[in-house]
Amino acid sequence: MKSTIQQGPILNETASLVAIGICENESPGAPIEALLEAGDFCGKAREMALLYPRGALPARRVLLVGMGKRSDLTLDTVRQAAARAAQEAQRLKVADIALALPVPETVSTASGAQAMVEGAELGTYRYLEYQSSPKPEETHQIETLRIVMEANQDLEAARRGAAAGEAIARGVVLARDLCNTPGNHLTPTRLGEIAQDIGARCGFSVAVFGREELEQQGFGGLLAVSRGSAEPPRFIILDYPGDSCQKDKPDRDQETLPTICLVGKGITFDTGGISIKPAANMDDMKMDMGGAAAVLGTLQVVSELRLPLRVVGLISAAENMPGASAYKPGDIITTLSGKTIEVLNTDAEGRIVLADALFYAHRYHPRALIDVATLTGAITIALGPHAIGMMGNHQPLADRFIQAGEATGERVWPLPLWEEYREMMKSEIADLKNIGGREAGSITAAAFLLAFVGDYPWVHLDIAGTVWMEKPSRMYYGKTKGVTGVGVRLLAQVLRDWTDF
Repeated sequence: MKSTIQQGPILNETASLVAIGICENESPGAPIEALLEAGDFCGKAREMALLYPRGALPARRVLLVGMGKRSDLTLDTVRQAAARAAQEAQRLKVADIALALPVPETVSTASGAQAMVEGAELGTYRYLEYQSSPKPEETHQIETLRIVMEANQDLEAARRGAAAGEAIARGVVLARDLCNTPGNHLTPTRLGEIAQDIGARCGFSVAVFGREELEQQGFGGLLAVSRGSAEPPRFIILDYPGDSCQKDKPDRDQETLPTICLVGKGITFDTGGISIKPAANMDDMKMDMGGAAAVLGTLQVVSELRLPLRVVGLISAAENMPGASAYKPGDIITTLSGKTIEVLNTDAEGRIVLADALFYAHRYHPRALIDVATLTGAITIALGPHAIGMMGNHQPLADRFIQAGEATGERVWPLPLWEEYREMMKSEIADLKNIGGREAGSITAAAFLLAFVGDYPWVHLDIAGTVWMEKPSRMYYGKTKGVTGVGVRLLAQVLRDWTDF
C-alpha cells in the first residue's frame, strides 16, 4: 500500500472509496446528511455506514467511520478508525482509498498522519504464507492510501509522518511474520540468516555466532538450553552505527552517538524441555521468539528512519527440547558472566539465555539496556492482554517507556523490583536459581535478569501477555485474532524520542 498526502475537501475526492471520520453527534455536512435519511449513523466509536452517492458526490462509495466523542479522541482512536476503513476497502476489493480523520488538537500533523498509515497497514495484515487457496478478500491488496489533510495543515509534516508510519508498519509486519512462522521453518539457524538478510538490505552489520564460537566464549546459558535439540543455537548481533549526518544535527560525530542495546529472547520453539509443557496450546510456543522478532523489526525501523543513535540488537536463539542430551532439573550452569545457576525448572529457559546476552551487552557500554521477552505466563495473569509488564533499575528510562506506551498504544505497567524479590532468586548451592516459586513469578524472573545487568540503566519488557490477541485492541488492529508484533512501535518511539540522560 502506497501512501500519499494531499489537501482539499474530502468530498471532492474520486477514489474508489472515500472514508470520512465523524465524531459523535457532529454534522457530517449537508451532502452527506442528505444521504442519511434514516438517521442510523451517529458517529459513535466503531460505528460505520457505507453510502452510495449515485452521482450526488464524485466518489462511487463513501464510508462514514464513527470516532466517538471529540473530547475522547486519541491517536489510538485514529489508528483504530483507519484500520476499520482499510478493512472495509479490502472487503470491497477496491484499489484506492481516500481517508480523512479528525485527530486530537494536542497532536501534531505528522503524528496524525503516521497514526492513519499505521492503522491502515496493520489493520489489513494477513499471514497467508502456507495457504494454497486463500479467500479473495484476504489476498486483495489496496494499492493507494490517500490521506486528505485540511487546508491549514502542514503538508510536509504530514508526509514525514506518513513515511515514518510506513517504516514502522513494515517493522511490525516483519515481527508478525516471524512470530507466525512455524518452528520447523524458523529455526535458530534460519533466524540468523534472516537477520543477515535484514542487515544487508538496510546497510548495517550482522554477526552470527555458532556453537563452536559460543563454546569458545563461554555462553554457558545459551548452550545449556539448546542441548536437547538437534538444531544448533545462534547468538545474533545486529549493529546499526547511527546516522550522524541528519540535517538538524550536522555537527554530530558518529563516535559520540549514544549506544542503546536491545536484547531479545529468541526461543524459536519451546516445549519446556524436561519440565515439559502440557500438550494443549503448545503450538503457540512458536511465538516464544517474540522478543527477538521485536528487536529485528526495530532495527529495521531505526535504519530506515536513519536515527542518530547507535542501536545494537542482541538475540539468543535456541530451541528448548527434551532430548537425551537436554539440560535437567538440578543441573548447575556457568554463564558467560561466570555466575552459576541452579536449574530447578527447564521451562524457565528464557531468563537463562537472556543472562548471557545481557552480560555480553556490557562490552558496548550502553547508555541504556533494554530486553524484550515472552518471559512469563504470570504476566498474563497479572495484566491480561492489555499491558506489557515493565521492570527496571532506572526510573528516568522507565518514564520514557510509559510516555511512549501512551503515544503508541503499546502501554506498559511498572512492577517493583525490591530487595525481597532478589532474595527469592538466591540458591543454596549456586549463585542463583532459575525459579523463585509460585509467588510474583514475573517480578522474580526480572529479579533474576537484574543480576546480569550491571550498573547500566535497564528496562525489562515482558510481552508474554501481549504477543497474541484474541480480538482487536490497542496493540493489534486486525479484524480477527492474531499475532501483534508488539514491541516494535514502542521501542521505535522511545528511540525516536531519545535524548541523553
